[in-house]
Amino acid sequence: MATVPIPARRVVSTVDSASAPERMENKPLAIRVARRLVIDGFGLWARFSRALGRRLHWYPKVEPYVCYGTDDYARLICRTTFAPGHSQSGTLMRGLRAMLAVPAGSIHVRIAIDDVPIETVQVGSSEIYDKVDRVRDRSGDYAISDSSGYLDLVAERRLEPGVHTVSYVVEGRHPVHAELFVIAPGTPVGVISDVDDTIMVTNAPSMVKAAYNLLLLNPKKRASVPGMGVFFNRIADQFPNAPFFYLSTSPWNVERTIRTFIDDQGFPEGPLLLRDLDPRPKTFVPSGVQHKLEFAEQLMNDFPDMKFILIGDDGQKDPITYATIAHRHPGRVLAIGLRQLSPREFSPLASVAGRTTVHPMPITDAPVFTGATGANLMKTMMPFLKLPH
Repeated sequence: MATVPIPARRVVSTVDSASAPERMENKPLAIRVARRLVIDGFGLWARFSRALGRRLHWYPKVEPYVCYGTDDYARLICRTTFAPGHSQSGTLMRGLRAMLAVPAGSIHVRIAIDDVPIETVQVGSSEIYDKVDRVRDRSGDYAISDSSGYLDLVAERRLEPGVHTVSYVVEGRHPVHAELFVIAPGTPVGVISDVDDTIMVTNAPSMVKAAYNLLLLNPKKRASVPGMGVFFNRIADQFPNAPFFYLSTSPWNVERTIRTFIDDQGFPEGPLLLRDLDPRPKTFVPSGVQHKLEFAEQLMNDFPDMKFILIGDDGQKDPITYATIAHRHPGRVLAIGLRQLSPREFSPLASVAGRTTVHPMPITDAPVFTGATGANLMKTMMPFLKLPH
């Protein structure tokens, strides 16, 4: 039986629609020059690596990422990269290999949800240009990845709540699949959680150790923050339909590592919302705070009737970020939980990585709970979460 294609459109992000303070041309001269050197250097590396890949007879593949949807539309994210013919998508690998993935830009990707194809409207190369490229302003049965290989689409289709399957196909490869979590309308509570140092131990007393953990450590040896798995499952028991969104400043390159960690450690499953670290001509690399605020705002808008539990740590800027969210959306934040890092988890060069040994608590009307472990947070937060809200 014939199926009606699902219409889709690109997501407008801070990369596509940068505010004046974020735009490169409004930065001081020294910052503009330094960022331009990084952008040009990345572009040179990308061109060289793609040329080398072609000589080695590599060709594009799709790395699919777990997605989420409302009752009206679904957000689909994937990336196209160059890889050998025998390479499989979703392969777990050490961070260094993942970070060196070669982007494959402007690749045609055919997408379907539960075997129903998606029909897209392509409007220019918005991550680079402000003016629409009319040559690409047309409908088609495929989407075109951007210059860094990313595709971020909204598929406008009413789907039943639950888990659906998204398939991606590029020429010369077998289809690859990812889960799509469609959240039931009227779901009262959702959870937004940080990953690094909130559920997964990533910090270390020295920058050398931290770099080792990110780039060289066996992904299967990632350690969970004590008690956080039990705490998250207690929340899931208290709110059986609550979706869990894992929001992290880690790059999409390590999505499989974090996904495997969540599955292996028994955390509630849910979408990962990570960061694109490829430098862009308009906005360079979005800051961690900017990235988290953008996705949190998007979730607030996607689920206007949902209240959120925000969980993070005080080692980065989660307190400030979560306070900003609570201020912008009064009454929408049910509670804030912050894991307190110990002094040993801060390195002498913490400020270079955006960390601080000062633990500022958010000033907000939403109740804030702190603790060094999941057990500590569970002891203080769960009695509050069990109250009628």
